[in-house]
Amino acid sequence: MRTRTIKPLLILAVSIALLLLAGCAKASSNAVSGTVTGSEKDSKSLIVNIAINGKITPLNIARDKGWVEEEFKKLNAEVQWSEFPSGPPLLEALSAGRVDLSFLGDGATIAGIAGGLPFEVVALLSEGKNSVSILVPKDSPIQKLEDLKGKTIGLPKGTTAHVYVAKVLQNTSITLEDLNIINLQPDDGQAAFDSGKLDAWAAWDPYVSNNIASNKARALPAVDVMAPSSAIVRNDFAKEHPELVVAYLKVFKKAALWQLEHEEEAAQIFNEKIKVPVDTIKTILNKGEPLVSPYTEEALAEQQAASDILAGNGFIRKKIIFKDAVNDTFIIEALK
Repeated sequence: MRTRTIKPLLILAVSIALLLLAGCAKASSNAVSGTVTGSEKDSKSLIVNIAINGKITPLNIARDKGWVEEEFKKLNAEVQWSEFPSGPPLLEALSAGRVDLSFLGDGATIAGIAGGLPFEVVALLSEGKNSVSILVPKDSPIQKLEDLKGKTIGLPKGTTAHVYVAKVLQNTSITLEDLNIINLQPDDGQAAFDSGKLDAWAAWDPYVSNNIASNKARALPAVDVMAPSSAIVRNDFAKEHPELVVAYLKVFKKAALWQLEHEEEAAQIFNEKIKVPVDTIKTILNKGEPLVSPYTEEALAEQQAASDILAGNGFIRKKIIFKDAVNDTFIIEALK
């Protein structure tokens, strides 16, 4: 009886041991060869949060063409897109870890740096000349900047429009304190302007060109002001995934060059997205060329001047050294 009981137990134990050895051998083989199963690949796929700030940008072309997804797939990453009307709400999302890569105008970039937000500037995307205008109703008695004294002007605070107004008033007899500034995001500004609630509106394209083309508004005499825009990356993301930052900048550069070489098709892509006439979009595209380059000395000087102005009027609480927030290593690598 004892012999009959032991034999089945011995067979069972040997079978289990063999199964365990086979499993270990398979795992060891995978580890040595570096192969990863399908489920393991999926679990390691990284979600990258890319935010679009604005409407007419090469990044929208890259999104339309699927170029970002194509490049990121090679690096086992996926893209999750989001859109923001301007820089300040985008910075809130970045602070909460919901934005990894994006771009900002000068005002939001400066405010974010002054506020100690966790990002760095990794490329110059535009000089921003002629990017902002102050609009007034076409029949308005306002003819020059000094006429804005005591008037109600809409603009999104902390943006390139805000910086533009602060800069252009530097050479006049009035200051920001002489204006009744209403903080309005672009679409809200359009609604307020249409309803006659604003005497003036500081805005960027496509709002400026579209309102002028539709004969709703005219722009006050232009003042030549640079408003550089910047590519940005969240600090921790840059440290953990530098190859994805480089890939992002490469695709941005590809889209910028494509936009320059295919104006008609680019205008059609933007038209489908924002429903602005193609001819108006072409006018906007011809105002300036997109850049994807290291920061120039001129652009650094302009950003520093804007930072000093915003610190002087109390919009940012402390002075900053703009160039200290710039890291050109990623764009230099991307352009090789």
